[in-house]
Amino acid sequence: MKTISFCLIFLLLLTACAATDLKPVTDETFAFREDEKRLWLRSQEEQAFLNQSGLLYDDPQVEAYLNQIATQLQPPEVYRHIPIKVRILRDAYLNAFAYPNGVIYVHTGIIARAENEAQMATLLAHEMTHCTHRHAAKNFRAVKNNTAFLAAFQTTVGGIGGGIGSLANVLGSLGTIAATTGYSRELETEADMVGFRLIANAGYDPREAPKLFVHLKEELSEENIKEPYFFGSHPQLDARIANYEALIDNDRFETFGDTKNAAIFQEKIKRVILDNAVLDIKLGRFEHAQRGIEKYLALVPEDAAAYFYLGEAFNQRGGDEDIQHSIRNYEKSIALDPASAQAYRKLGLAYYKNGENFQASKYLRKYLTYSPQAADRKFIEYYLEQIDTSK
Repeated sequence: MKTISFCLIFLLLLTACAATDLKPVTDETFAFREDEKRLWLRSQEEQAFLNQSGLLYDDPQVEAYLNQIATQLQPPEVYRHIPIKVRILRDAYLNAFAYPNGVIYVHTGIIARAENEAQMATLLAHEMTHCTHRHAAKNFRAVKNNTAFLAAFQTTVGGIGGGIGSLANVLGSLGTIAATTGYSRELETEADMVGFRLIANAGYDPREAPKLFVHLKEELSEENIKEPYFFGSHPQLDARIANYEALIDNDRFETFGDTKNAAIFQEKIKRVILDNAVLDIKLGRFEHAQRGIEKYLALVPEDAAAYFYLGEAFNQRGGDEDIQHSIRNYEKSIALDPASAQAYRKLGLAYYKNGENFQASKYLRKYLTYSPQAADRKFIEYYLEQIDTSK
């Protein structure tokens, strides 16, 4: 049923990919049409719901930094027509998508995996091109009955179940198309081509353009993970890589800059890396989480919380050697923050699980000392009684 539903989505979108006479917003003849205005109103309605959903990542400094990157990519006249704004979603899956009115949502998952500013600029340039070149309007204008198309799309997505159906309920039709299926091959290729020019003109190293997508593809392949969003799709990643590599081969580098800003980028988004790793732990993606936390610790080596969550990743994965790794990381966390009640609790339970009752008792008692009103006090006291009676 899931495969059939996805095929229906693509058939619906393919009917909407016919070319129209819509020019980019930079064209001197540009003017918004009535159907575009309706798309913008629909976008604002969906964004209002999304912004109240609790999914936004609350870090004004990181958001301002991403908007700063975006501003460098477009001339001021573009912002007069489309007030491009970047928002961040607290979502570990790999994705970014744009609404027709210029609001771009970027997942923490894809921010955490980018290596430098040039790679993030590539992602933002691709998404903003969907806005500036009016791709949503082109898709929907090509469908004779937009209302029928939206109804069919909602019915189709609702029939899929699982993550995509839930996503449609949060994002609505416009957001779901942008986030999960994207646009036609021609429009996605145009977004690659125009975006490539934007980053090159801004002085970024264009050779970085395919690298983010190569990295994402390798990670998905290594861990055999299937993701529900556009940039988590192997065919879409292959298409981005192929397009950018072809553009690199056909361009001359002596006219381009070489800006990457790797150190600046990693410093600015370092907290996103850790917070996203915590989301990966909640999803049961422990290898993802381990990789993210270790990346964060390379930037902030004395962070007690990071060692705690690394202990959590090992503990919850539950492999043969994971319990020892979890114990070592909980101990590092306590060494950096001796008042961390939760670290004592987790360490005590890990020792108990490993059959080391003396150490378990020691740390579980410390937990109760630092958290005397703990909600699970009776549970911990039961463990301590078990340890005492086993002596």
